[in-house]
Amino acid sequence: MKDVDYIIVGCGLAGVSFCEELRAHDKSFVVFDDQSQQSSIVAAGLYNPVILKRFTGVWKAQEQLEMLTPFYEHLEKLLGVKLDYKLPVYRRFASIEEQNEWFNASDKPILENYLHAQVITNSNAAIDAPYGFGKVLETGRIDTSTLLKHYKLFLKTINNYINERFDYAALAFDETSITYKNITAKYIVFAEGFGMVHNPFFKNLPLNVAKGEVLTIKAPNLKMEFILKSSVFLVPELDDCYSVGATYNWEDKTHDITQEAKTELLDKLNELISCDYEVVHQVAGIRPTVKDRRPLVGRHPEHSNMALLNGLGTRGVMIGPYVAKQLFQHLEQDAPLETEIDIKRFKV
Repeated sequence: MKDVDYIIVGCGLAGVSFCEELRAHDKSFVVFDDQSQQSSIVAAGLYNPVILKRFTGVWKAQEQLEMLTPFYEHLEKLLGVKLDYKLPVYRRFASIEEQNEWFNASDKPILENYLHAQVITNSNAAIDAPYGFGKVLETGRIDTSTLLKHYKLFLKTINNYINERFDYAALAFDETSITYKNITAKYIVFAEGFGMVHNPFFKNLPLNVAKGEVLTIKAPNLKMEFILKSSVFLVPELDDCYSVGATYNWEDKTHDITQEAKTELLDKLNELISCDYEVVHQVAGIRPTVKDRRPLVGRHPEHSNMALLNGLGTRGVMIGPYVAKQLFQHLEQDAPLETEIDIKRFKV
């Protein structure tokens, strides 16, 4: 029988964030992961403190950003890979009216540190932007694919990773411990993303799922050194490649890529850029989202040594470290969770 402090189910952004919180406090743990969830990849790893559709601030943006840079710098050193690409986000204006809305938003105290107050004139002949751009500050991209690949390899080297589907029926628990097959733990934390819909302990929580698909194109003549937000996101990667995404499908729950999503993204892309490009990859994943756009964090109401860390949505790279710390302090120090994220706001 193996004894650990924590069993973690899932190794996406939520799971990685919580693992790092445990390692920072010298807690022992084991991670179960079947690599079935790809929401962290579809999210494209963007961090951005502004909701650009409505020109409003992201919840707890400043607190999250203060944790973001040191968190990913630490992971870069740990894993020996580049993860954090600090790039501005340029919001393409579709009209003079949108420019005026931007100016009004940039005067708001909650946004003044993030919205550049002047219109950026378009100088890239390959991009259609006659009204220019609004520049968002303190933004960038985390290479989530590289992060998850190398973090799982790291966990394997320290014998903390088990690549298998978690069997809920094999879980036993009492007031002081959790037992799963040959492992005994003080706590179990479910960070399984979309897989929560099959979790008998938390399946009644209102987790919505939205399938998203993302293309990767190679466009040597685009030469774009910022993240472009229009009807799609266009995100620079390496070797003249760019991510284009993402779609939202609330009906399809598979991880299969579709021609319909590809056509939708290319139609929008062709309205945005005029240079030649080649589609080199397409990926699909299921995003776990919540109706009030807040994560699902907290203890099970009947089993205090069982907890949930889920519903990070499209902003997982920003919010993951922030909510992971809250959950750790809640479990270890009985610190109260913020009411906006506590699962007590719903009936489990």
